[in-house]
Amino acid sequence: MFVGAAALAGAGFVGADANAQSRAEQVAGRTGSSPSDPGPENKALLGANPSANNPPFTDHGNPGPIWFSFDLAPKRMQGGGWTHQVTQRELPPSKDLAGVNMRLTAGSFRELHWHTADEWAIMLTGKARISVMQPDGKMFIDDVAAGDLWYFPAGFPHSIQGLEGDGCEFLLVFDEGNFSEDDTFLLSEFLAHTSPEILRKNMGWSRQVFDQLPPTELYIFEAPLPGPLDDDKRFLGANLETKNNYVFRMAGMAPTAKTAGGETRVVDSTNFPIALNIAAAMVTLKPGALREMHWHPNVSEWQYWIRGNGRMTVITTGAKARTMDFNANDVGFVPSMAGHSIENTGTEDLVFLEMFKTSRYQDISLNQWIARMPDKMAEAHLKLAASIIRRAPQDKHDVLPV
Repeated sequence: MFVGAAALAGAGFVGADANAQSRAEQVAGRTGSSPSDPGPENKALLGANPSANNPPFTDHGNPGPIWFSFDLAPKRMQGGGWTHQVTQRELPPSKDLAGVNMRLTAGSFRELHWHTADEWAIMLTGKARISVMQPDGKMFIDDVAAGDLWYFPAGFPHSIQGLEGDGCEFLLVFDEGNFSEDDTFLLSEFLAHTSPEILRKNMGWSRQVFDQLPPTELYIFEAPLPGPLDDDKRFLGANLETKNNYVFRMAGMAPTAKTAGGETRVVDSTNFPIALNIAAAMVTLKPGALREMHWHPNVSEWQYWIRGNGRMTVITTGAKARTMDFNANDVGFVPSMAGHSIENTGTEDLVFLEMFKTSRYQDISLNQWIARMPDKMAEAHLKLAASIIRRAPQDKHDVLPV
């Protein structure tokens, strides 16, 4: 599977000679026995991503990998949960963002820690209690449920604890492409690798107390369920942070844009002020609907596919184009400013996240751009009559209906 995935994600599927073929020759090459493959095939992989191995005739050249899957990433398993990641190591063009998928059982902690990157997160299932301490000594603490977001700035110490029921699963996104979840700063390691003499001077703890501390990292570990949230807030008292909100209820917000084909919800620093370095859009496409042809003028796009099936085409400079199929738990990548579109090819709603290393979400609609061109300008470039050109949507629609 790994070999097949690497080939699908990274290889060019149209040779130099084929690139010079006429459009009629390219279409003819996809009929009859020409596309047959009598040799060995990984049918499971091909079934999940048929467009990678047999692309549409409009694909051309090799724009680089735009797909990977969390289901190809090994899990770090521990008592209390697991974690795995898709970073620049797995998806080399993604230099801006990396993703971590994590599971915590009820009561279990992701150990108190901090790291060099900002952390944006969405709760996928279940509930958790999160905490984060600011440099001024005030601590924010809250409970989050499915569809809620949180944001922790780099260097701010924080924790995540699964709550009652089946615990939780969430996606973390970091604003460093080569981020590694294995390279975070941990409370346990800070204490375990500081001498007993320093701890005595710093905390007043004896050597006997030092010997009771965890001798190595905890990372993910089981613990009793916490008490009521209000009790924790009362404990903090004047040290409870109430001005800055590190949580955003994305599932409860009104759609930013909505059509018969679906909707988008955009969250960036304009409505989630603490999220200064990462912006996001949650996109829902009805069966057959299209995330319109567009591009982002300021930054590359990192995607997480949550539910359903879809197909994305990405076109970059030099006439390089790639079409790939995506499924739940896959990661997509679009280079900065590259034109792209996404179609729901399944029978249920398609839901995916668009993530950006920026404070403000921006995109440009191809339909809207063409609509703003004077007739003669549009006719000269498209080689079509203005009457035909104006049949296209004349404004921006994030999601186009069937």
